[in-house]
Amino acid sequence: MTDHDVSYDLVSRPRRLRSTPAMRRFTAETRVTPSELILPVFVKEGLDEPQPLASMPGVVQHNMDSLKRAAAEAVELGLGGFMLFGIPQTRDAEGSAALDPDGILNRGIRAVRDEVGDDIVVMSDLCLDEFTDHGHCGVLDDQGRVDNDRTLEIYGRMGLAQAEAGAHMLGPSGMMDGQVGVIRAALDAAGREDVSILAYSAKYSSAFYGPFREAVDSTLTGDRKTYQMDPANRREALLELQLDLDEGADMVMVKPAMSYLDILREVADASPVPVSAYQISGEYAMIEAAAANGWINRDAAICESVLSIKRAGANSILTYYATELARWFHEENGR
Repeated sequence: MTDHDVSYDLVSRPRRLRSTPAMRRFTAETRVTPSELILPVFVKEGLDEPQPLASMPGVVQHNMDSLKRAAAEAVELGLGGFMLFGIPQTRDAEGSAALDPDGILNRGIRAVRDEVGDDIVVMSDLCLDEFTDHGHCGVLDDQGRVDNDRTLEIYGRMGLAQAEAGAHMLGPSGMMDGQVGVIRAALDAAGREDVSILAYSAKYSSAFYGPFREAVDSTLTGDRKTYQMDPANRREALLELQLDLDEGADMVMVKPAMSYLDILREVADASPVPVSAYQISGEYAMIEAAAANGWINRDAAICESVLSIKRAGANSILTYYATELARWFHEENGR
């Protein structure tokens, strides 16, 4: 027998199902569709024109007109959700602009609902960090610490203001203990049982939030480690999940996404309600920077990154690539 006469019966040949693009599409286990994507958007008070963000190429701070155009485009592309963040001109220690019916976020919600009605899920970030002059997600006590229970009272009022402005779904992101329960109680007491809550159940204190600080003109000094989760912890995510479910969360979220796919998988396996994940600003910025330097294929990296989040168990994904991905989807599927 020569070296070329080796005989081995290959019963299984997985490469058969990778042989052509059509075969790979046919056998793909995971797909991402536009209806599973949520577009996060920033609306800033006082802008005449949209303001590009240096750290997030392609993302802008919207004025009211461009916000409405973005919402209409999201509907046209079949996106599932449209998540609003508001940036006021004036901030104070209590985040008062968050409660003002004519504040930038509540005006933005109304404008979007007037533009698109019920054709997309209009979502709103429920947190004080964009509205406080100190940049924390809650009000501070005399020692400069975030006061959980005083903050909850404001969250309840903020949730009702956003519901009255027209939000279909509220996204409490401040990681205050009891926030979902307080907001649910405030909504129900006001007869707004129809408004749902997407709980930021496992939100970690991450280094990847950096570009978001520019996006919301953050005034934060220090960090948020006393209320956002420690990146070292896994079991704690399941505790936070259960607490939010017990308090009435309709959906839950893991944030960030890409560096926490293990957490996302565990939450997805344990959750009886739909699970979202947020591909955050730093994850977006890294792809853009690497692609701009020619180190990676931008389009392929975008698709792979979002596919990995879906594969890990997300039912919906917040990503700044939502509209671009939806366009590609329609081009590929002949719409």
